[in-house]
Formats: sequence, C-alpha cells, structure tokens
Amino acid sequence: GAGMTKFGELWDMSLRDLFVDAALKAMSDAGVDTLDSMYIGNMSGGQFVGQEHLGPLMADHLGVAGVPAMRVESACASGGMALRAAYFEVASGMSDFVLASGVEKMNDGADVTGVLATASDQEEEVYYGVTFPGLYAMIARAHMEKYGTTEEDLSWVSVKAHRNGANNPHAQFRRVMSLEDVMTSSVVAEPLRLLHCSPVTDGGAALILCPADRAHEFTDQPVKILGSGAATSTLALANRMDPADLDVVELSGTRAFEQAGISPRDVDVAEVHDCFAIAEICCYEALGFVERGKGKDAAKDGVTDLGGAIPVNVSGGLKSKGHPVGATGISQAVTIVDQLRGKAGDVQVDGARIGLA
Repeated sequence: GAGMTKFGELWDMSLRDLFVDAALKAMSDAGVDTLDSMYIGNMSGGQFVGQEHLGPLMADHLGVAGVPAMRVESACASGGMALRAAYFEVASGMSDFVLASGVEKMNDGADVTGVLATASDQEEEVYYGVTFPGLYAMIARAHMEKYGTTEEDLSWVSVKAHRNGANNPHAQFRRVMSLEDVMTSSVVAEPLRLLHCSPVTDGGAALILCPADRAHEFTDQPVKILGSGAATSTLALANRMDPADLDVVELSGTRAFEQAGISPRDVDVAEVHDCFAIAEICCYEALGFVERGKGKDAAKDGVTDLGGAIPVNVSGGLKSKGHPVGATGISQAVTIVDQLRGKAGDVQVDGARIGLA
C-alpha cells in the first residue's frame, strides 16, 4: 500500500498530522488495520519544530501505541533508509506488516539554511560559511569544467521538472516554467539560479510492506522490491576523488542492480535526487543511464523526458514536487509504485514494469 500528502507550505498541518495523513492513506490502500513495526524517516524534527523521539509519538497518534517504532535519520536519504530498514525486517521473516514512512515540517520558522547545513561537515565546511547551494554550485562548476556543461543544460532539467510537476496533484509547484523563466531567475550560488533549486517543503509519505507470498491477499497488483543498495561517500566535498561524479550514487546503484539481477538498460522509469538541477545530471551518469559527460544533454534532447528512452522524475522531482527532506525518499518510491500499477495519470510511462528510486 502507498500514500502521501500534498507537498507544499502546509500551515494548517503539524508534523504529526502529516505523518498520520500519509500513514492512514497507505494502510487504507493496503487494506490493513494493524502493524507489526514502523520506521519514520526524518532529518531534523528537533530543529525544525523542536520535536525528537518520533517513534512513540507517531505510533500514539496513528492509534497503534505499543507497536515498535523507530525514527531513521540519514539527511536527504532518511526516507530511503527507512524503506530499506522496513524491507530488511520483512525479508528476515521477523514481521509481516511494516510501515515505511517519511515526514518533514520545514515551514514553521526555523533557519532552514542553517538546519540543512548540519548535514554537511561542520568543521571542514560549515565553519567557513559553506551552504548546500554553495556545495552544489561547486559540483556544477566542476562538471562544467570537466564536461563542458552549461547553465542552459542545467535549465532544461528544471523545465522538464515543472512540465511533469504541473500534472502531479501532490506537487508543490504545479506550473510550467519556460527556459527563459529558469535562466532569468535570480542567482542563488553561481552558477545555480533560484529555479535550479528545490524549494522548502512540508509533507509526508508512507508505504506498507508485507512478504511477497502474502501480497495476493491484499492486491491484484503487487509491487516487488527486487533489490536495495546503499553506500556512503566522504561527507566533505573537498575530500572526494572527483566532485563532478556522484560516486555514492554509482556504488549504491550498482549494488541494487546486482541484487535485482538487472542492468540500467532494464529500468523503465526512475525517480532520482534533484535537490539541485546538477544533481539530476550527475545521477543520470552515476546510474549508467547515459555515458559520463553525456548527462548534460539528456534533458535537453528528451532522453529523460516522458516518452524518452529513460523517463526520470516524472513526478516533477524535488524541484517541482517539493523536498520535505525526510519524506522525499518514500515519496519517490510511492511514485514508482503508482507507475508500476499503471495509476500515474497524465505522467504514466507506458508499459512500466521496472522502476528505480
């Protein structure tokens, strides 16, 4: 089962409201009213809204007090790692019904730039004034120097994102942006402009996992997890071998492909992390969808568009759909579930059978 809230500046919903709304939608979709366990992906509830210890809080407000519940923190990968933990618990045979969820409430007055900066290296980066837009600007500059990527190449990624997001009822920004709109938006951290950057977002998303041999009890459209890969890179950008390459994406992708027994060519639709436009371009290359150095042309040439060779971020991605940090990884998986069930509406990829988040 899968469910998510609308994404955006949701002033009338609290952190717990967002979680409960998404979780109830997933449970309803799955047709289950009990859980054996639950994982809550969340980057920084303590700094955004002053709330830590989310496990018992969310179990209580979902009406399942007593169920083991754990908060999972891994910055922007919090939701993805919550899903991975839930997957392991079900696959081990320990539990049959596990909730994998993610939630973030970012618009309640916190210094968002400062909170997000806690996910970078405090001593080697933050102390000297670096922010995440600054870090990704350096990644963009490195990619430009190495492969000849231009600001226009970055901008086509944003144009595609908004074109897809305009058709996503959950998206924060449901409006089309032209190439001129993107390239004339204000500079945030050169060469990144405002419309190359994901927004500040509230939202929640949730999935219900069960053993594959029981899925037929609940749905005639089961979606199987074929493989899961995870990895880490050095936290400080300056310590990486090549700032233009996302080695951690390549490593985690390779591990997932190997477990699933497939290659990048077998993927029909993908949701990747486009917190900034350059990140999506780097993901194309790191995941093997295009050759190194060819990522800059993929969005412009329609390779990753709906109807292209490998549709990427048909949801609108973080750029248009929004980026409530802890919920993002789960929302990507929800999008893939909808695609594989043929329920993605105007952004449905015809015949999608294998998806990647």
